[in-house]
Amino acid sequence: MKHWKQGLVSVAATIAFAAPALAQAPVAVTVTVDTAKAGPKIEPAIYGQFAEHLGRGIYEGVWVGPESPIPNTNGYRNDVLAALKHIKVPVVRWPGGCFADEYDWRDGIGPRSKRPVRINRHWGGVTEDNAVGTHEFMNYSEMLGADAYVAGNMGSMSPRDMSQWVEYMTAEKGSLAEERKKNGRAEPWTVKYFGVGNETWGCGGSMRPEYSADLHRRYQEFVNAPAGKPRIVKVASGANASDYNFTDVMMRQAGDRMNALSVHYYTLPTGKWDKKGAATGFNEDEWASTLGRATFMDELITKHAAMMDKHDPQKRVGLYVDEWGTWYDQEAGSTPGFLYQQNSLRDAEVAALTLNIFHRHTDRVRMANIAQMVNVLQAMILTDKGRMVLTPTYHVFDMYVPFQGATPYEADVKGPSYERAGFKVPMVDVSAARGTDGRLYLSLTNTDPNKPARVTTNLSGTARGRILTGPSIDTHNTFDKPNTIQPAPYSARSSGGKLTFDLPAKSIVVVSVE
Repeated sequence: MKHWKQGLVSVAATIAFAAPALAQAPVAVTVTVDTAKAGPKIEPAIYGQFAEHLGRGIYEGVWVGPESPIPNTNGYRNDVLAALKHIKVPVVRWPGGCFADEYDWRDGIGPRSKRPVRINRHWGGVTEDNAVGTHEFMNYSEMLGADAYVAGNMGSMSPRDMSQWVEYMTAEKGSLAEERKKNGRAEPWTVKYFGVGNETWGCGGSMRPEYSADLHRRYQEFVNAPAGKPRIVKVASGANASDYNFTDVMMRQAGDRMNALSVHYYTLPTGKWDKKGAATGFNEDEWASTLGRATFMDELITKHAAMMDKHDPQKRVGLYVDEWGTWYDQEAGSTPGFLYQQNSLRDAEVAALTLNIFHRHTDRVRMANIAQMVNVLQAMILTDKGRMVLTPTYHVFDMYVPFQGATPYEADVKGPSYERAGFKVPMVDVSAARGTDGRLYLSLTNTDPNKPARVTTNLSGTARGRILTGPSIDTHNTFDKPNTIQPAPYSARSSGGKLTFDLPAKSIVVVSVE
C-alpha cells in the first residue's frame, strides 16, 4: 500500500488530539511579518537527505535487488522511491558518513556477483557486499530527480583515487569512461557536489584542523569536472558541533580552495553519548531538553558564520549542515550499530524548529542533510521487509515543500517561552516566505505540550494548509498502525482585520495566506 497517497485524517480527529489543551484559555502571541525585509532564497538543498551504508538504510531501505518479491524497479523498492519523490528530495549525500572514510569506489563497480565483500567496521561489523555502488547510487539520484552529493575518501585513500572516481563518473572519453560504458552506463553522470573528506576531526582521520586544511588544499586540486562542464561544488570537511576554532583554521588556511564548509550537529536528549535517551516513552523533561538542544543550532550557525565572515566577508563559501537530527538509544532488539530508532511527534517538532532556523540563515546555509533518509536515526521512512511507514519527520518535510526555493521574510514573534528542566525555547516559532508560486507561506510551531496558543498576525485574509499533532508527546506510527499521526486540513481567517491562528499544544501548522 502506498501510504503517501492515503487521505488526510479528519479535522475532528485533530480536534480530539488537542481537546485537553483547548479546555484552557490559549496563550496570546503576536507575529509581525515584514515583507520588506527579505533574505536570500531558501535553497532547496536545505531539504537534503543523507543515505549512508549503515544498518538497513541502503539495503532493504532503498535497495532490495531485482529478484526481491518486494515490488521494485531494477532493484529499487517502489514504495520508498515514490514517497521520496513526493517530498521532492533535492539532493542526497552518499556513501557516508564514516563509511566513506574507508570506502574504495572500485569495490562498487562491475558485475555485482564479482564485487568484493568487505567488513563495515564502523556500523555493526557486518559484511558489505557492495551491491549498491556508484552506478546504483547515481542512477537512483536520477530516478529521484535529486542532485548527487558524493562523499570522497580523504581518510584512507590517495588524491589519485579520488580524481579517478570523479573521472569515472563524469568523463565523456578516456579509459575510465570506457570502463564505465562497459559497466552499463554510456553517458556520464552529473556530480554537482563532492565532499573532500568527512569528519576529518574524527573517523575521517583524527586530524588537527591545520592538517585537515592542508590535506583539503591538496585533495581538492584533483576534484574537477571535465572541460566545458559545470564546476563541481567542492565541500570541505568542517567542524564537529561547537568547535569554532576548526572553522576558523579551515577558512584561514583553505577558504580560497573550497565552495562550502560542513558542520555536523546531533540532538541528544541527555547530551551524553553513552546514554542518549529513548525515542519513545520519554517524559516531558526529555521533550523540553530535546527541543532546547535542537534550537542550539541557531547559536552554532551564528558563531560558525561569524568565523567564516572573518575570512570570507563576501559570503562566497556556503555553510553546509550536512549531518543533523536526533540521535537516541537504538531500539531494543535491533542489530547493534544499526542506529534504528522510532520517530515521534517530538522529532517532527525538532525538524520544524531546525528548518525554521535554516530559513533565518540563508546568507550562509545553502545545504543541509538530515541524518538519515531511511531506517537510520531521524528517518523519513521506516521499513520492515515489505512494509513501509512514513514518520512524523517525513510529514514535516512534506508540509514544508513550498519553502523550497522560497524567499524568506523577517517574522517578529512576541510571546512567552516554554520552559522546563532548565531549557527555554519560544512557545511559538514562526517562519514566513514567499513561495516560487507567488504565495505567502507561514509555518507555526507550538512547542508547549500542554498549552494552546492564539497567534494574531499583522496579515489579513484567510489561510489554508495542514496541521500535525497527536494525543501524546511521543505519538508515532507503527507498521500495524501506520497512520496514527499524519497531517490534517487546517484553516484560519481574519478576526478584527487580523489573520489569527489557533494552535493546539504540541502542533505544527503550515499554511498559504490568501
